[in-house]
Amino acid sequence: MPHPLHAMRRAIVASATVAAALLAVPASAHHGWSTYDDSKPVTLTGKLVEVRYENPHATVRIESGGKRWVAILAPISRMQARGATAEKVAVGREVTLVGYPSKEHADEMRAERIVLDGQTVELR
Repeated sequence: MPHPLHAMRRAIVASATVAAALLAVPASAHHGWSTYDDSKPVTLTGKLVEVRYENPHATVRIESGGKRWVAILAPISRMQARGATAEKVAVGREVTLVGYPSKEHADEMRAERIVLDGQTVELR
């Protein structure tokens, strides 16, 4: 029969291991912005052809200049508070996006602002 102190140590180590693993998941799930090149601003104007208005960040696909881009926007709560509602950020709407291109994906950008119906909405 194992000594009670050894069993307690094993339980503490196991609990600490599980807690450390659970704490690491949110940190790895959220991405940083270092994969976008803020030295090369991009402005795209075109129609939205796909919209995912959901957290953690809304994303859109815009057709501009014969190319389709994916743009990472802001969290929904921030967009709504600043006037970029789901009704305004909808498929078929004409928008202008200003942001930074991805260093890893040639067709992706992080949008800093979006112009909807002549209104500029800051996303950061």
